[in-house]
Amino acid sequence: MILVTGGTGLLGAQLLLHLIEKGETVRAIYRNTATIEKTKSLFKLHHKEVLFQKIHWLKADILDIPSLEIAFENISYVYHCAAHISFDPKEENQLRKVNIEGTANIVNFCIDKKVKKLCHVSSIAALGDLAQNEKIITENTEWNPEIYHSDYAISKYGAEMEVWRGFQEGLSVVIVNPGIILGSTIWDTGSGVIFKKVKKGLSFYTKGQTGHVSVTDVVKAMTQLMQSSISGERFTLVAEHFTYEKIITLIAEKTGKNPPKTYVKPWLTSIAWKIDWFMATFFRKKRSLSKFAAQSIHTVDWYSNEKIKKTLNFEFQPIEAAVEEIIRLEKK
Repeated sequence: MILVTGGTGLLGAQLLLHLIEKGETVRAIYRNTATIEKTKSLFKLHHKEVLFQKIHWLKADILDIPSLEIAFENISYVYHCAAHISFDPKEENQLRKVNIEGTANIVNFCIDKKVKKLCHVSSIAALGDLAQNEKIITENTEWNPEIYHSDYAISKYGAEMEVWRGFQEGLSVVIVNPGIILGSTIWDTGSGVIFKKVKKGLSFYTKGQTGHVSVTDVVKAMTQLMQSSISGERFTLVAEHFTYEKIITLIAEKTGKNPPKTYVKPWLTSIAWKIDWFMATFFRKKRSLSKFAAQSIHTVDWYSNEKIKKTLNFEFQPIEAAVEEIIRLEKK
């Protein structure tokens, strides 16, 4: 039996759909019954409502040891997709607890229960930092602890350290480091937020750049790696590099909306995050723009996907095709 954590999120739900379609026996853990409805909605979008009933749902939490004891009964393979995603500095403790301690718990149970293989979902945020003579970030780029990182990036890097500990103790593992994952807008996080803002009319853009990948490609890479004999390796999953201006414009064009027209310069976002901090500090407003986020949307990053392409002869779906597929599916 396969265990999936984070099955109520964008990636985990798509993974569940893929595994069930392939006839696998799958157990998925959840914390809140209401969150299962979004996964059910994804199955409905694909007209697979009958397959949704085949998932073995179990209420559990990656921070709750007794519930994990039950969740790991008769499990042979584990896909660890669960994580806390936030760039709010106030959530540092929660990020570290869920992403590091939670992953440590998963790794410990995998070892104790003699799980055959673990696939851990990390992030490009956990990859290394370029030295002065380097231009492209790869799986071998070294993490520089002297450079400022977001709390989210630190927590995902710490989670990877737990997975590598498990590998050293004999656990077979693979790690994937996806870029921005493009998938169904059912979720109010990640790329779902971008799609929704563009549909409402997003007129601002920056010229920062990062890597993007479709959710179906991430699932495909994960399952192929799990079915292979590969262990002790991590793989960057990025199909193409888009500036924020380009990805917003693409979504706008495909949804019949006006593309963004106003370029927001770095000094403006610098002011914006300070105002955001002030409102959060003195008026208890939820943070929407941290200092790190304000800087990162102007940063140009390049990531190499050569390792996954050469190892699995992997071909990525073009981002334009992925955006068209998302929009077409949700118009049905």
